[in-house]
Amino acid sequence: MQINENYLKLKSSYLFANIARKVAAYGAAHPEADIIKLGIGDVTRPLVPAVIDALHKAVDDMAHEETFQGYPPELGQKFLLEDIQKYDFANRGVQLDLDEIFVSDGAKSDTGNIGDIFGVDNKVAICDPVYPVYVDTNVMGGRAGAYREDGHWSNIIYLTCTAENNFLPELPGERPDIIYLCFPNNPTGMAIDKAGLKKWVDYARENECVILYDAAYEAFIPEDRDLPHSIYEIEGAKECAIEFRSYSKTAGFTGVRCGVTVVPKALKVNGVALNALWARRQTTKFNGVSYITQRGAAAIYTPEGHRQIMENIEYYRNNAQVIAAGLNEVGLRTWGAECSPYVWLQTPDHMKSWDFFDLLLNELQVVGTPGEGFGPAGEGYFRLTGFGNAERTKEAVERIKNYFGR
Repeated sequence: MQINENYLKLKSSYLFANIARKVAAYGAAHPEADIIKLGIGDVTRPLVPAVIDALHKAVDDMAHEETFQGYPPELGQKFLLEDIQKYDFANRGVQLDLDEIFVSDGAKSDTGNIGDIFGVDNKVAICDPVYPVYVDTNVMGGRAGAYREDGHWSNIIYLTCTAENNFLPELPGERPDIIYLCFPNNPTGMAIDKAGLKKWVDYARENECVILYDAAYEAFIPEDRDLPHSIYEIEGAKECAIEFRSYSKTAGFTGVRCGVTVVPKALKVNGVALNALWARRQTTKFNGVSYITQRGAAAIYTPEGHRQIMENIEYYRNNAQVIAAGLNEVGLRTWGAECSPYVWLQTPDHMKSWDFFDLLLNELQVVGTPGEGFGPAGEGYFRLTGFGNAERTKEAVERIKNYFGR
């Protein structure tokens, strides 16, 4: 009997599990502490009324033989696929066929599972800092190589993002096979413009690379900003990119689970269409998203549902801007917040990011996420989220201002 020894190369647990343990231990030792959590990117506002109404109706459908639903279509219910096709893409000038759109249980699952259709020997390029799932799933899949003392993996190409390049990755010197991009970015909150994204599309086409584009936070881009919500707004992207989208932050579905992956039929590797491979993978390993969940997701495309979710998105984005403004008042340097629920800040006095975590927790009872957990280039930085309650977020900011402004 053998195991997948790549799992033994991973750190003992996931970044956010480590944070949860630290916070739980502090809470147990200090039961009187008033802890404000601005760390894990989980939503706090309830599902909007339009979604709740749709979920209730879908539950009622399951109670009657004539409307009961069994196994869902593995690739998505037609009513939801048509809404995605129209409102997420056609309205932005992107034409997709329904069978290029795949409904799933979330972008996290699909960004991890997409590796199933790629060979183990492919060279992967990943931004640093980065959402940990991209790295960890490639370690699990055997593509990462050996772990080095500098915190990098030997077979991964790192696209270092720093204050000097405004946390936007630069084209790699070494050609990768697969490139992970995420905009607006997690963890830095930075967005990319169309000219910047076009450089990546052109590079991928010229070098026969595949871009894995995580657009989970696209809904946070204000409509008055001329920034791409989809990579397919860039000419030629259908020939080189797979896009991942999510209802988790868009509609508060972190506990409901629903996402979207787009694999254009024009995207081929060595003459093989990746659309067919992904369809085969999904129909074999995935039984589809429940009818009830998909009815809830479809509700956000109604006029009332769209208005309601955009109110929540504005609420979270405003929280992020309150955080950024407060930190800036006391001389802390920040990025993000404008097109994102995340604030990325430079720790004061070159403090290590986990030391800053401990300071905020122990002195101020505020929880954030150490930048080092997102990769070596995240050391010296820290992430706070706007997903909390507005009043509690203001309280956390006041604690930080009072401490660093004295």
